[in-house]
Amino acid sequence: MICLLSNNGSTKSKNTRLITPVILFPVAMVIIYGILFVVMPDKVSVALRSSGNIFLNMLIPLCSVFVIMLILNLFLKPAQIVRFFGKGAGIKGVLLSVVAGIISTGPIYVWYPLLRDLRMKGAGSSPIAIFLYNRAVKPFLLPVIIGYFGWEYVVILTVCMVLGSLVIGYALNTLTGDGQSSRH
Repeated sequence: MICLLSNNGSTKSKNTRLITPVILFPVAMVIIYGILFVVMPDKVSVALRSSGNIFLNMLIPLCSVFVIMLILNLFLKPAQIVRFFGKGAGIKGVLLSVVAGIISTGPIYVWYPLLRDLRMKGAGSSPIAIFLYNRAVKPFLLPVIIGYFGWEYVVILTVCMVLGSLVIGYALNTLTGDGQSSRH
């Protein structure tokens, strides 16, 4: 990290400029793309279009997760989160985690900030693991899977996945010490 120091050389002034890794990465990418554009413009154009498409595909799910986080931060207090997703949440918390995992959409990595935020506010390990595991059950894909594998297979697979999520959730809860979320 590079910084400009004030007159005495030891404290930062209000006008201090910091170059952090957050800024260095995009700057480095622009420089690399610029150099490569001079050498092979066609390939860089294809790479930029591909990167742009990936960014656009991530944008809607990422924005929706941040909106959900905003709403949760405005309306849910840590005590409520603990009540729904904490150690003593019971069957309601488990069912809420299963349903939320099944209906959640978008890439999984966009959900990590929200899940971390919930964990920091008191959600246990079990509901988060159950949520993550049930992301594999997607209602909109069920007709396609039924078309390929049949009703019986899909029903058995879905039930096993939901039951497996409960086993994994409670195992993780036990291994992490009852879902204590005060760790960072």
